[in-house]
Amino acid sequence: MCFSAGASFGASAVLGTIGVISLKKVLEPTQRPFAMIPLIFAVQQFSEGMLWIGLSHPVAAAWSHFPVYIFLIFAQLIWPVWVPYAVFRLEKDPVRKRILQVLLIIGLFISCYLLYCMFVYRVSAEIRSGHIHYSLSFPIALAWISSVLYFMPTVASLFVSGVKKMPMLGAAILISFLVTKIFFEDFLISVWCFFAAILSLVVLGITSSFRTEDVGVRGKEA
Repeated sequence: MCFSAGASFGASAVLGTIGVISLKKVLEPTQRPFAMIPLIFAVQQFSEGMLWIGLSHPVAAAWSHFPVYIFLIFAQLIWPVWVPYAVFRLEKDPVRKRILQVLLIIGLFISCYLLYCMFVYRVSAEIRSGHIHYSLSFPIALAWISSVLYFMPTVASLFVSGVKKMPMLGAAILISFLVTKIFFEDFLISVWCFFAAILSLVVLGITSSFRTEDVGVRGKEA
């Protein structure tokens, strides 16, 4: 989460538990990447908990840049690839799979671009008004297009999926982004992760449907 080290570590524990339960629901290897989403969130939140410690205690400032990069690797690099990949592995419809392949390629492209920016331009974090503010000195001229290319694989792929309840997850992510953008724009990267626990519960609900006939595909009876 984004309010203190304790909140982040607590969220990490809850998300880790949800992730373990989610993995136990899978029936096939193709379902495992999607079921692992809460576990990835758990590691991400743990890294931000470590960052809170690094930013809050001067004695730990020397190593505080490590959790900054770890958190941003998850937030900026992993999700644009992992989400479309996980959804692609679940998909059975050929047309939807082709669309998801395109989104996965876009995700790989934007992740490579952000990886380049992360190690070429200045990256830092600081505590402001009870939240962590991440400063990314990436090219401003490409900010809009990079945001669109990031959003497409991480959000649009969920609406493309033919799995029942997947659009619900997409809608939850979209709404959480809009709320964060409106009320916490200066802390967008960190605060958006506040919704990870809620979204992981939706992931758990979807993985629970894996035990029903047709793996909960939209347009069929579960």
